[in-house]
Amino acid sequence: MYLKKVDGPRAVRLPDGTIMTRADLPPAETRRWVASRKAAVVRGVVHGLITLAEALKTYGLSEEEFEAWQKAVDRHGEAALKATQIQRYRQP
Repeated sequence: MYLKKVDGPRAVRLPDGTIMTRADLPPAETRRWVASRKAAVVRGVVHGLITLAEALKTYGLSEEEFEAWQKAVDRHGEAALKATQIQRYRQP
């Protein structure tokens, strides 16, 4: 079996005991960002699976966009990333 060489870890253990691997991250060509995919990218960066720079480059995100996702998850959980919940969780 051949494993592609990657910088950084292939898997990390999350605080709840589950293991997150690079396979759990959304595909690089993702264009439809649902809450679960956004949360997976945030968890990957926060827990050291991928670097912030790698996430920004891979997914074509801006720093501001990623920071908004991270703040929403920190304050209100994954539900705050849903497009239908913008008015409830985000302040102008």
